[in-house]
Amino acid sequence: MTAWEPGPRNLITDVAGLLVGNADDRNLKSGVTAVLCEEPATAAVQILGGAPGTRETDLLEPHNTVETVDALVLSGGSAFGLDAASGAQAALVEAGRGFAIGPLRIPIVPAAILFDLINGGDKDWGRYPPYRELGFDAIKAAAADFALGSHGAGAGALTADLKGGLGSASTALPDLGATVGALVAVNPVGTTTVGATTHFWAAPFEIGNEFGGLGPAHPLPADTTRLRIKYRNAGADNPRANTTIAVIATDAALTKAQCKRLAIAAHDGFARAIWPCHTPMDGDLVFAVSTGKRKLGPAADGILDLCAAASATMARAIARGVHAATASANDQMPVWSSRS
Repeated sequence: MTAWEPGPRNLITDVAGLLVGNADDRNLKSGVTAVLCEEPATAAVQILGGAPGTRETDLLEPHNTVETVDALVLSGGSAFGLDAASGAQAALVEAGRGFAIGPLRIPIVPAAILFDLINGGDKDWGRYPPYRELGFDAIKAAAADFALGSHGAGAGALTADLKGGLGSASTALPDLGATVGALVAVNPVGTTTVGATTHFWAAPFEIGNEFGGLGPAHPLPADTTRLRIKYRNAGADNPRANTTIAVIATDAALTKAQCKRLAIAAHDGFARAIWPCHTPMDGDLVFAVSTGKRKLGPAADGILDLCAAASATMARAIARGVHAATASANDQMPVWSSRS
């Protein structure tokens, strides 16, 4: 079996047919990230967190009619951030995109939000929140290259003890002739590092030095076993105040049901990189997208390899998002780099 390596950018846009745009407000400490499908793409979703905030996720179930989406939106702002999908739709309408019904076109833009309202940013936005315009701007900014860390939907993200951020990674699978990419806004009730160390839980999956190259923590620090109690109590004080939201993508041609399975597998990447995850106070969600640009190669168990790559790639993306976070005024948490 040929070794897996990152794609040329080590971003989700290594998946043929996808572009990503960020829009954020430094004073707000919040923002939006949009995944633009250059052509309508097959999609599904899996939600395992106990407090999700979503738009248009029911239509992504395999038994429902709509097969493809035009874009996906990840947004800060809690429920206010669902407006971002309306802005993304407006940008897509201007571009002539959308599901055709007679002379009309309706862009299909599922969305998910995270809670970043109490993070030191100025949320006194007046009558209407800014997320619709941020969603519009994110689509307009869509490109192959985009910033990680404190940008887009990760602009105001927090973990239990560090700033979160926007992360991405990719894995090329030469034996299948396909690529898997992940995009994630990391804002969990739990932690992405082992205790107060600089070692990431995702370390066993790191390729090169993409998030510090420090390897696993050994031995585990003494306070590791107390994290469960500590962060469960923190979450109880701030109900519905977290969430990690993500997109897993491949250019391999998959059915809607296979996309669903890919999303389920990508949640294993959450479990590899965040502890604890999928709690009642998280709204953990993964969208899955297949652009269908590549037919699966002749290698046996192709979907199994895709699912394994989805889990590992997501874990790497989560660590990269926290690793890339940068400090700014009124931060409520330190950044990872301040520990080194």
